[in-house]
This record gives sequence, structure tokens and C-alpha cells, in this order.
Amino acid sequence: MRLLVVEDERKVASFIARGLEQEAYAVDVASDGEAGAQMVEDCDYDLVILDLMLPKLPGMELLQRIKARKPSTPVLVLTAKGAVEDRVAGLDKGADDYLTKPFAFAEVSARVRALLRRGQREATELSIADLVVDTATRRVTRGGKKIELSNKEFALLEYLLRHARRPVTRTMITEHVWDIQFDSVTNVVDVYINYLRNKVDKGFAPALIHTVRGVGYMLTDEHP
Repeated sequence: MRLLVVEDERKVASFIARGLEQEAYAVDVASDGEAGAQMVEDCDYDLVILDLMLPKLPGMELLQRIKARKPSTPVLVLTAKGAVEDRVAGLDKGADDYLTKPFAFAEVSARVRALLRRGQREATELSIADLVVDTATRRVTRGGKKIELSNKEFALLEYLLRHARRPVTRTMITEHVWDIQFDSVTNVVDVYINYLRNKVDKGFAPALIHTVRGVGYMLTDEHP
């Protein structure tokens, strides 16, 4: 999952980004409204966390732009403006949720999870063959056997599951699982795919993680 934090207070932005990255999200940060607008234009984010008091382009205007161009992208407004009329205005402009400063990161995290579930309209449980992943509890089992995964391994498996039976490129994976642009020199995707194969496929049948030559990878229980 790739998220964007648009926040001009550097310490606040860093605090949010660091916390979300520890929960296996890929996070980008924009420090003003114009930069945020450009980043939303260039990348398909799974969710945007948006401050309203921004330089260069007001947050409320950026909110309207996001909802006009990409209406399905959930937006969590995070701001010091806590008056009822401010919350009503933000929700009327398209905000999916509204959280006022100061805040506890645990609440930000919970609201992010809730918005992602609501936006995708999917159950928290993803499965294919005998592989079951609960995205809420982060529990992974195959054939009833519990599998322990690192944060990045879990994020990669979740991404593959959400695109099950469809090929995904290395570029798609690095942009949504890692906070980097694809570099043909790095083999980080291949390394983590190998980690997953050793945990998810080794000792089980059928193999679920397949290489699609010239494209990338695909998670499927069918012959690719």
C-alpha cells in the first residue's frame, strides 16, 4: 500500500511517515499543496493524509482537486482546525475522515486501516487455494499452518494477493511496497520474492508464486 502525507510541519510529517512505514506502508511526503497536487497526479496512491493549512495551495483546494480527478482515493484530513464548521466543510468537500491535532498515532493508524478497508470494499481476509491472510490481525496461514513474515514480506504478499491471478511488474511492486522508484540494477524484489517462496510455497502444493518471464510475478493457483 502506497500512501501520501501532505503536511508542511516537518516534524509532524516525519512522525506520521515513520509510524506508517513501520507498519509496512510505502509513504511519500509533500511539504506544500502544489507538490502534493503534482504527486497525486503522477502516482496512484491508496490513501492521502492531508493537512488543510498548507503553503502554495490551500489544503481544501487540493482536497477538491483530488476528489475531482481521483474520486475513489480516500482522504484523511489531519488539521488543527477542529471547529464543527471546519469539519463539516472538509467532509462536504469530499474528505472521507477528519482528525484534529494534537493526535495519537494509534488513532491515525486505525483510521487509515478503516479507510483502506472501506475504500476497497473488501473483507479483511484474503485467500487463494489454502493460503489465508488476515490483513487486520496480520495473521498468515497455509494449510492451517501459521507462517511468520516480516513487515515487508507481509506487504509484498498482501500486494500479490490483492492482484491475484494477474501479473504485476517489478515497477508496480517497488512503487507500492517500497518507497522507491524502480531501478533495474536493484534485485530487492527478486530477493523478497525468494523469501516468500521459501515460506509460502516450500513444502506446500501447488506453488502459488510464479515468475512471468519478461513481466514480473503472479500469485495464482492456476497454471500461469
